[in-house]
Amino acid sequence: QVRLVESGGDSVQAGGSLRLSCAASRDTDDAYYFGWFRQAPGKGRGLVAVIDAETTSRPYTQYAASVEGRFTISEDTARDIIYLQMNNVKPEDTGVYFCAARRKTKLTILSTMQEHYRIWGQGTQVTVSS
Repeated sequence: QVRLVESGGDSVQAGGSLRLSCAASRDTDDAYYFGWFRQAPGKGRGLVAVIDAETTSRPYTQYAASVEGRFTISEDTARDIIYLQMNNVKPEDTGVYFCAARRKTKLTILSTMQEHYRIWGQGTQVTVSS
């Protein structure tokens, strides 16, 4: 099992930058896929970015179209921290950002669907003003 704690949420002006962190603490040596999802006010939760960086020679990432080219997901596997670097933020990026994990097995693949992620953090609030 792995536990996730997000941090770094803040209020920022449009065009600015922010970096979110997700600290993962685990009880076993299992590998995981990780993702960032967000929930805007009055809307459902949706994909931001996902990453496969464990037990692989080269990290693989996928992004929502709305953040492609502006956001970067990465993982410091030595420190067990998953980052979301947010650049050129827009008011529509406002929301609660959640870190999520999916255990990596021979039968699973990197997924952009939140239903495939069973482990979630408590979320961190990002507010972008115009």
